[in-house]
Amino acid sequence: MYEDDKRVQGFSTRTLKAYALQHKMLMQELGNLDITEVTLTMLKEYLTKQADRLNSSSLGYRIRIEEDVIHLKISCQSLRERALLEFLYSTGCRVGTVEKINLEDLNWENCSAIVNSKGSKQREVYFTTECKVWLKKYMASREDSLFVTDTHPTKRMAIPTIRWALKRLADRGEIEANVYPHFNPDRIN
Repeated sequence: MYEDDKRVQGFSTRTLKAYALQHKMLMQELGNLDITEVTLTMLKEYLTKQADRLNSSSLGYRIRIEEDVIHLKISCQSLRERALLEFLYSTGCRVGTVEKINLEDLNWENCSAIVNSKGSKQREVYFTTECKVWLKKYMASREDSLFVTDTHPTKRMAIPTIRWALKRLADRGEIEANVYPHFNPDRIN
């Protein structure tokens, strides 16, 4: 059902195959359990074992990525920068997708947003509790749209403005990797 749902949402065949492989590996590890029997501890143990299987260069790469994310977070100098970074990082959305998000697209209760992705397809993305906290702090400081410029009159941040904001964060954090907006831990390179 999950795969069918993602296919309807427009996920690519390649993405669906990657999800299926991850699911298969998880099921092999956990065995034939009912979903209600799966605990957070079981999932953490599984992820720890997966990390143990990485070669030292892959593991080093992932550690460096996490360090870079910490440097980016520390480099934020405004509520907008931190909220934008957290949203991009936790959802993995593209800049063009983030540019179009409206306040009414956010669902605070389940930490999700309805976004229009490539091909004008709507899908739901989820953000972390940490992201929710920063978004709420940012929104408390304003009464208009999500992710707007600092100039007057304010207007929605455009794609080049979002990219420039991330470049500025990377420069401040002295990150040598190329930080780009389709953001998740494996996409900083």
